[in-house]
Order: sequence, then structure tokens, then C-alpha cells
Amino acid sequence: MKKNIAIVAGGDSSEIVVSLKSAEGIYSFIDKDKYNLYIAIVKKGEWAVKLPGGEHTPIDKNDFSFRENGEVKHFDFAYITIHGTPGEDGRLQGYFDLIGMPYSSCSQLVSALTFNKFVCNNYLRSFGVRVSDSIRLFRGQTVTDEEAVSRLGLPIFVKPNDGGSSFGVTKVKDASQLQPAIAKAFAEGNEVMLESFISGTEVTCGCYKVGCGSGAARKEVVFPLTEVVTKNEFFDFNAKYNGESDEITPARISSELTEKVQREASKIYDILGAKGLIRVDFIIEADGEPKMLEVNTTPGMTATSFIPQQVRAAGLDIKDVMTDIIENELQKVGK
Repeated sequence: MKKNIAIVAGGDSSEIVVSLKSAEGIYSFIDKDKYNLYIAIVKKGEWAVKLPGGEHTPIDKNDFSFRENGEVKHFDFAYITIHGTPGEDGRLQGYFDLIGMPYSSCSQLVSALTFNKFVCNNYLRSFGVRVSDSIRLFRGQTVTDEEAVSRLGLPIFVKPNDGGSSFGVTKVKDASQLQPAIAKAFAEGNEVMLESFISGTEVTCGCYKVGCGSGAARKEVVFPLTEVVTKNEFFDFNAKYNGESDEITPARISSELTEKVQREASKIYDILGAKGLIRVDFIIEADGEPKMLEVNTTPGMTATSFIPQQVRAAGLDIKDVMTDIIENELQKVGK
């Protein structure tokens, strides 16, 4: 009997539009001969499953079940593709842990850790991962222009610290722009991160590992790198999703440098104890050393997103990658 898979999209932040696009992508990637697929929308005021006819039916939050044609149906697995809260910050993972639902992404702890960029970067710094200097502000806290520039130099990136994409991000090139940029970032969350600018070649690397603890042979897949050449000041929302950048896979760098970045991404995966697909973004500085920008535990999964590009460049089938991730988690719970 085919398993029922929930592709969980939506969320409570500005990134809902990205999440819904990713849900459509994942729906097209997963093998429909093996699984029954449903898109489940989770956001404030609405937990519902989209049925094949287009209508929505409520989700019972007690066990994440739903009704179709009068019959109660249960999911066997949740593929989380919410960018932002509650699907990227560990909240939904905690709920699924409580009801015993296997899911695609990192654990509650790892999701919460990586969602908070300042905490994640400084945690990884303690393991020797190279990251930028940064300042964190909680709502109500302030930093003077002089202090920020003295500590971080210019330009400074100002971004929501507890957000999952590119909303509310500003590249500050003059100190007079700093306070408006901080206010813009606070409009997206309760914490703001000021980060020193890194000059170099921007690349991103996806990877996943399965077979850990399930009795199956361990399989580690680190994809080819994507080089990001944006036409804008930085890789903002329009660059990511509206075609205002060039994404070159594989990246135009040496094989030695490619392998160095891939090893670093794999190392970060293991340090965190990650699960499922993740993507790690880097800047390769002039000295040839990669500096990590951030870790994304629910990467975008539209047809043109980085991970699908990298899967194709690796000569792999995205359906096989999805099956790896789903079956690995189902085996852990004996399904």
C-alpha cells in the first residue's frame, strides 16, 4: 500500500510565497507511483489539506489527520517546506515529534539553532568554521552608527536574525543608512543581525546523508557547487526568485577549491547533526578560503532552485533523492 505524504507548506511570515512555490516543486519531484501526495497548508488560523479537486479540508491537530470523501486519513510522513516560522525554526518539528510523525528536515534543536543566524554562526565558529564578525540586537536594543562601523566596518549587512530568506535585508554602505536598515529588519522579526561584509565569490553547496541509525548502509551525497553572480547589490529576494542573478552549476572554480568547500559543507552537516537536505552558503575570499554565510535546513525546492540544479549537475534523479530521504525516515520508525 502506498504511503501518504504531506508536503507541508505555508507558514506565518513573508516567506509564505516562497514556501508555496517550493511545495509545487516538491510535488513534481516525489515519485507518485510510490506515494500518495497531498499539500498541507499550515499557517495561523488555517491547517488544511488541499484535496485533488482543489478544495481544502481541515487538519485535525491531534494527529495531523484529515478527511477525504468522508474517510479519515493519516499521513505516514511530512516533507516540510515552510521557509520561516513555524517550519524552519523547530516549532513544527517539535509538534511532529510529539505525535510521532517522521519528517524530512533537521530535528527541533538543529532547526532552531540554524534558524537563528547569529547563534548558529557563533556555535560553528567554536568548531573552527570561518564566519563573519557580527552584532545581534533584540527588539528594544540599539547600537550607535559609530559603534557598528567601528566593530564591523563598511559595508554592513543588516538582516532579520530570526528569518529564513531575504526579506528585510539591507546592504548598508553609509553609516546614515544604518538605523533605517535596522528598523526594516525589525519589521520582519524580533532579532536583528549586523554582519561585516565579505568580498569574494559566492557559492552554495547542498548535501544530504542517510542510513544513519536506521540499519541501512550510510550514504553521503555532496552536490556540485553553484556559483551565484547577482545583478543586484547582493543576493536579495529578487535575485533569488525573480531571475535577477546568474546561477552557474557547477561553479567556475578549481576542482581543489570545489572539494574544499564540499568538505566544509559536509563537516558542518556532521557538526550540527543535520538531517535531510541542507544547503550551506559560502563566500570564497581572495586567499582561497571559504567563509560560511549561513545554513539553510529547508532550502527552496522550485524547479530552478539551487538543490534541483545541483542534483541535475551531479547526474542524479531528483525522484531518487526524495525517495532516499523519505525511506530513511520511514525505516527509522519501522514503516
